Amino acid sequence: MSDRDNTIFLLGATGFIGSQFLARLARTSHKFHVIALLRNITDEKTAKIKEFYPDIEFVEGTLTDKDIIVAQVARAKYVMNFASSDHPVSVQNILTGLESQSAANPGNPPLYLHTSGLCIVGDNARGEPVDEAKIPRYNDTTFTVDSVPVDNCHVNCDSLIIEAGTRKESPVRTIIMFPAWVYGLGEGYRKSSGGVRLFLEANKIAGYSGTWGPGANSFAFVHIKDLADGMIRIFEAALEGKADEGAQGYYFLASDHPHVTWKEYTAQIGDMLHKRGIYPEGGSKPYPTAVTDLFGEFGWKLLGGNHRVTAERLKKLGWEATESKKVSLLESLPEEVDMAFFDLQPKGSILRPEDE
Repeated sequence: MSDRDNTIFLLGATGFIGSQFLARLARTSHKFHVIALLRNITDEKTAKIKEFYPDIEFVEGTLTDKDIIVAQVARAKYVMNFASSDHPVSVQNILTGLESQSAANPGNPPLYLHTSGLCIVGDNARGEPVDEAKIPRYNDTTFTVDSVPVDNCHVNCDSLIIEAGTRKESPVRTIIMFPAWVYGLGEGYRKSSGGVRLFLEANKIAGYSGTWGPGANSFAFVHIKDLADGMIRIFEAALEGKADEGAQGYYFLASDHPHVTWKEYTAQIGDMLHKRGIYPEGGSKPYPTAVTDLFGEFGWKLLGGNHRVTAERLKKLGWEATESKKVSLLESLPEEVDMAFFDLQPKGSILRPEDE
């Protein structure tokens, strides 16, 4: 086996999902060398990552550094992007490197695992109540990127990946993974989810716990440990040539638990922090434009819509959301908020896409 065949190039190693994937990969029998793209490398940061994945080297760079990304892609048969679901420049840079690698290794195409997100299927209800019968439903065995409006979250990147994954010349094996709202405490570099930190930052501006619109819209979710387990199953199936790829390479990652509204979710945060004297009032109410304008239309699409999905492909691989059954989304929230406060203290604002 060549060095290339045993190497993963990974973007997002310090993020909540990317670092949990590495921690989970370390517990398998696989022995992959990982090259991680990191911004602002420090001894403290690299040492912390090596605690849970020792066989890793670091290359300093950002998502816009085309030459660095293309050069590192050439070294690895497996490329995994956990860094950003909405950064078409970096996706195109990755695909450029993968296509060159494929041309240089005929008959042995590289594999690209990309992390998207289930807000791609959002109905953009803007937080308003919607009749359940009118909410679109999606199954990943029939879903395609053309099934949703072209301006939905993640479509700009996912369309590029599907085009590359269905090309005959210089082929690239592609799989897109679509996590639901991810909750729970991580075991990797980042312990708290970007979602909880996002709300805490928005609440800091508003002065209370809030929602996009009334918060009547509801969403699917998955525990971080179940998510990482599902991603490992997808990767292992791909290694064995048993994964759905290319035009069929869509994998939803969501539990089957009853949906929760954003009003319920954020009201619990508000009550919790009001009792601690951090917020002047409990519960939740709509954010002012000072918050929603900061996020633009992306915020409405991410947090203002409903999601109804079935993760059929992953179930065929034997996946179950076992951790999600042990601790529910709302049960997990108090310790998540505590951890998010801890994570935010030295890190500053979370409003940077490359962190997750």
